[in-house]
Amino acid sequence: TAAFALFLFQMVFMDTTATVPTGGVAERWKFSAFMIYGFFIGSFMYPIFGNWVWGGGWLSQMGVNFGLGHGHLDFAGSSVVHLQGGIISLVFAWLIGPRYGKYDKAGKLVHPITPHSIPMVMLGTFILAFGWFGFNPGSTLAGTDFRIATVAVNTMIAGSTAALATTLWVWLIRTKKPDPSMMCNGMLAGLVAITAPCAFVSVGGAAIIGIVSGILVVESVFFWDRVGIDDAVGAISVHGVNGAWGCLSLGLFADGTYGDGFNGVAGNVVGLFYGGGMNQFWAELI
Repeated sequence: TAAFALFLFQMVFMDTTATVPTGGVAERWKFSAFMIYGFFIGSFMYPIFGNWVWGGGWLSQMGVNFGLGHGHLDFAGSSVVHLQGGIISLVFAWLIGPRYGKYDKAGKLVHPITPHSIPMVMLGTFILAFGWFGFNPGSTLAGTDFRIATVAVNTMIAGSTAALATTLWVWLIRTKKPDPSMMCNGMLAGLVAITAPCAFVSVGGAAIIGIVSGILVVESVFFWDRVGIDDAVGAISVHGVNGAWGCLSLGLFADGTYGDGFNGVAGNVVGLFYGGGMNQFWAELI
């Protein structure tokens, strides 16, 4: 039964990884190309990376083998799911090139291509946000693990603070007006970032992680536009950049209240800001 539960979770996680790039390069690739790509990520790329982290592979064993904390930890997929999907989005967007009309012949940004329906953007965002409460708390994979409550609250807090931080950053610093589509990306960025450390950080830590991710996603969107990478929905910024931030934040904000025995290492997981030194951070960085 445990194997079936893990298989079902991994199948859905793989599917999430596979669909992240469909947003980044929306409108620019054939369905047949997506099917070929889907086969390779489902059969090779995701299983290899997933086993490095969750199947006893070399990333998970850096604690046992090299003394780097508990090895690479990723509670629900900031690296395996989101960072991987975001990096693939970056590669695809670079290879395929921008949509017609976004840049002129000199490669200078002409105008952003806006969503056809803000209500649809909002609806999709809240469907994703709702799904995250299966994604993160469900990753306990055991009804007896009461850490599930901490995971759920941290997930909510990070998504909310990120949405607020994005709203204020865009409104007060960037464009001087509120932007609902960017607000949605901010919420998703916070959810992506908290996915790795959700079980290991305090509520205060989750709020800080969310605030940072809310600002990061805005600056990242502007950066990729500036360098000529056309990311239709902000997938690189939401999933790639904040997937990386989520991993690093675990090495900074893990508060030492959870994780005893993870990856074969005794003691709870402690990050840099809680007196744990750099070891866990290095494992996340690697």
